[in-house]
This record gives sequence, C-alpha cells and structure tokens, in this order.
Amino acid sequence: MNTKYYVQAAIIAAVYAALTMLLAPFSYGFMQIRVSEALTILPFFTPAAIPGLFIGCLVSNLLSPYGLLDVVCGSAATLLAAVLSYKLRGTPWLVPLPPVIANGVIIGLMLHYGYGVPVNLFAIMGWIALGELIACYLIGYPLLRYLQKHKRIFQ
Repeated sequence: MNTKYYVQAAIIAAVYAALTMLLAPFSYGFMQIRVSEALTILPFFTPAAIPGLFIGCLVSNLLSPYGLLDVVCGSAATLLAAVLSYKLRGTPWLVPLPPVIANGVIIGLMLHYGYGVPVNLFAIMGWIALGELIACYLIGYPLLRYLQKHKRIFQ
C-alpha cells in the first residue's frame, strides 16, 4: 500500500466523521438519515474507502450519544458494508445495497436488544434501512454516477 492509499483513507474518514457530526441530529437514533452513509459508494472507486469509512464511522460513534455498543456494532456494520460494496463494484447499482442491509439488521438489533428501544424489532430494522436507503440510493448512487464521470480523482 502506498501513500496515496493512506491519504485517500484519511480524507474519506475525515469527511465521513465531519458530515456525521455536522448533521448530528439526523445521524443517530432509530429514525435517522446518516447522510455520511452516502459515502459508502466510495469502495466502488478505491479499496482505501474500506478503512476510511470504518475509521470515519468509528470516530463518529465514539462521539455518539449511544456509547460503546454503538462504537462496536455501528462500526462493524459499516466495515462489513464497505467490504461487501467493494465486492459488488462490478454491478454499480448494487454497490449501495450492503449498507442498507447491514445497518438495517445490525443497528436494528443493537437498538432493540442492546438499548431496549420499545418498538417492534422489524419496525426498527425497517426505519434504519429506510434511512440508509435514502442516504445510499437517493444521495449515494447519484454521487457514484457523478464520480464515474470524474473518476480520475481516485487515480
């Protein structure tokens, strides 16, 4: 791995964390739209996005109101989603799907069982997945299409 890889990862981590903190009221809870999750399309362009997204999410969750469980579960969900998005890069329209599923399931389970949110488990998973769907497909997928035309920034 070269310097460019680490610089890309660091920039992605910083932008993810900054967006999450800037939009904090919308970034946490079971009715959330974490706009920074739109960046989960970046593994399509560079494998440096995998550690970048993980570290950005880790930093964001260290500052979240949900504590250690969110740091572990939320960061793991983003890492899993980033790896799976990277593996799906041959099919661009599927790249945003892993964050929707991983966060819907993992964060839904965390909120329901870990924090005892008194809402039906499937409803919580649905709300989380819906927020991810908005971030990843309504914001992230158009971003992916735009960056495809300007992909030289990743080279």
